[in-house]
Amino acid sequence: MSKILIALGGNALGENAKEQRELAGNAAKPIVDMIEQGHDVIISHGNGPQVGAINLAFGKYAEEKGEETKMPFAESGAMSQGYIGFHLQNALREELANRGMVKSVASIVSQVVVDPKDPAFENPTKPIGPFYSKEDAERLMNETGDTYIEDSGRGYRKVIPSPAPIEVVEKDVMKDLVASGHIVIGAGGGGIPVIRDNDRLVGIEAVIDKDFASECLAEALDVDFLFILTAVDQVAINFGKPNQQSLDSMSIEEARQYIEEGQFPPGSMLPKVEAALKFVESKKERKAIISSLERAKDAILGKTGTVIYRERNAEAI
Repeated sequence: MSKILIALGGNALGENAKEQRELAGNAAKPIVDMIEQGHDVIISHGNGPQVGAINLAFGKYAEEKGEETKMPFAESGAMSQGYIGFHLQNALREELANRGMVKSVASIVSQVVVDPKDPAFENPTKPIGPFYSKEDAERLMNETGDTYIEDSGRGYRKVIPSPAPIEVVEKDVMKDLVASGHIVIGAGGGGIPVIRDNDRLVGIEAVIDKDFASECLAEALDVDFLFILTAVDQVAINFGKPNQQSLDSMSIEEARQYIEEGQFPPGSMLPKVEAALKFVESKKERKAIISSLERAKDAILGKTGTVIYRERNAEAI
């Protein structure tokens, strides 16, 4: 059978512990469906709501204690990996046990190396944390030197860089675990962004796009299929218009054309399609699938989802 990396969205896991436990249980079912079909499965996940809540909580704690030093964002990302991994591990173990299947599940605290000279550091774009009024945002910019921008008409938020992933540090550990038949959870939230300083790895304030980090891990683990889960069953062109068209598949050439036409919104479907393209281009016979969590089992069977191929007329899983 195949080796599959499944990229879950952080929003698919709720915004508090109770929601996350319940939604992790829902996510476990289609994931175990794939395992039951004989596939080796690696899981990555987003952490948007979770890491923001963690960072905000520690920020409030620091304010109450009168401390100027707040929790670094890299450490907040590490905490989110443990928090989300804890719930996913247990949900998967429970679902496996319900089906009489015996497999171990391991969450790996994952660091991802980025280039300190990445242009993203000169142009921070990723909103994090709470919303502020324009006046408060201007005050904070003057006090801290951080950048704040208006976000979705709801106020101003701090933005930090979103550099490209270069390497998942713990990839060899994950590779060994997968080869031994274990289920691996890794590169959570895009991984903890680090830069190399001689023999040291230093955490930095940044957010790596989880779809690109998932693609980076998928290449490193030499998986056959990258499965990017989102809120919709299929990728669509002319989205929200009378002539909206859902796509069963896209060749590399077709996907590039749609990107040039501006068919996919930045920060939404665009990074998913771009990550899928990068993966498919990286090695012959690799394919990527974009679909919803609820229809994951059907997507594996070719009944829904959008498959991105190297060449037209390639077969589904």
